[in-house]
Amino acid sequence: YVCSTWGNNHFKTFDGDVYQFPGICEYNFVSDCREAYKEFSVHIQRALNSNGHPEIQYILMKIKDIKVYLKPNLVVVDGRIVKTPYYSSGVLIESNDIYTKIYAKLGMTLMWNQQDALMVELDNKFNNHTCGLCGDYNGIQIYNEFIKGDASYNPITFGNLQKISKPNAKCEDPDETQALPSCNGHRDECQKLLTSPAFADCRLRLNLEMYIQACMQDKCACNGKEDSFCLCSTISEYSRQCSHAGGRPGEWRTQNFC
Repeated sequence: YVCSTWGNNHFKTFDGDVYQFPGICEYNFVSDCREAYKEFSVHIQRALNSNGHPEIQYILMKIKDIKVYLKPNLVVVDGRIVKTPYYSSGVLIESNDIYTKIYAKLGMTLMWNQQDALMVELDNKFNNHTCGLCGDYNGIQIYNEFIKGDASYNPITFGNLQKISKPNAKCEDPDETQALPSCNGHRDECQKLLTSPAFADCRLRLNLEMYIQACMQDKCACNGKEDSFCLCSTISEYSRQCSHAGGRPGEWRTQNFC
């Protein structure tokens, strides 16, 4: 089971809910939330890059007693910059120009493209034991993320609840009353991109509509800008998730596309 975040502040929980949350504070992405000894935690911080697109600035992890701090092309373990591949007490860290990957023996794999997209896979022994932007991993959509007892949360409220409180952090909570624009004008284009022959092997493996919606929101947010971030980030995510589900996406990138 995989939780991921990508592109224009999209999140997909372990239970399959997809939502958008544009926060720029440090947030609990996913943690072991049992009361006693917590086996791991993953925090992330996003910021807008020079093109005005959200990117993950850093990832802060604790795996048992090891602290790992990741930035693009930088891996710091317990305060020391390390070369990869790096291995220590059940944690393997690999990285190249494109991806940083971490394998933890306790049942977690993390993959970051050093830009906008992060994916965490967890062993099902953590079912019902996680919290953070990835949700509670109880196998039921909406429940306990967006509906808890008698309360219901919108994605912004839910996201703001995951903020790591830091006394000197300067970051505003996103406005919970802000409605997302309707992006139906972009449906045809997004559908066409995601149902291209390259993705024939993906259609039965993933919920296509989810990615069409995300792509539509990307196009909206970019207001007619045709840069690769607006077009490619959700398609890249679709391709990654397809591979992860055992599919074989074909060559969808071309010289003049993404």
